[in-house]
Amino acid sequence: MRIVIGEDSALFREGLARLLADAGHEIVGRAGDAVALVTVVGETEPDLAVIDIRMPPDNTDDGARAARQLRTSYPEMGIVLLSQHIETRHSVDLVSGGGFGYLLKDRVLDVDEFLDALTRVAAGGSALDPEVVGRLIGRPHSDDRLAPLTPREREVLALMAEGCTNVGIGRRLWLTERTVETHVGSIMAKLGLVSNPVDHRRVLAVLTYLGQQ
Repeated sequence: MRIVIGEDSALFREGLARLLADAGHEIVGRAGDAVALVTVVGETEPDLAVIDIRMPPDNTDDGARAARQLRTSYPEMGIVLLSQHIETRHSVDLVSGGGFGYLLKDRVLDVDEFLDALTRVAAGGSALDPEVVGRLIGRPHSDDRLAPLTPREREVLALMAEGCTNVGIGRRLWLTERTVETHVGSIMAKLGLVSNPVDHRRVLAVLTYLGQQ
């Protein structure tokens, strides 16, 4: 996998680059600010961009804004926000297209799980930290389309928002894969998503969960 890293901390940037290179990935570009990040991605067109949110020149949400710009220009490229901060203004739009992850640096405790998350995002999937999901669903919205869901179905949908597969959900909730499939089917029916293409239903369900549909 060809990866670009956007991170203003030189030590973290180089440490991450070494970790990814040791795992067999090719680091095709590095950038210490949001402007350089956009340029490097344009020059290298990687499979995945790993981006910190707070980067120069403004050190606010420059990385998240750059990520939205890159999503428009390179819709097939995976994007992972890897940060110490949670930003909600731009994140929901990024979730909607798939191929997006949002992980908190301090909560990445297992290297193999982290690498698996990057691979999943590059393949078009998602990987969201539970704290990020919690902050996103706390955003105000006018109506609760999730009202018909049972507490267990809400738990399943929350894990879908984190990017878990049915097998992963089953492991987290101590359920069989068949039981998870039943819950997912019920969720899709209650949210009125059955008529949508199968490969897009989970994305639409997550968007509904985040209060955007």
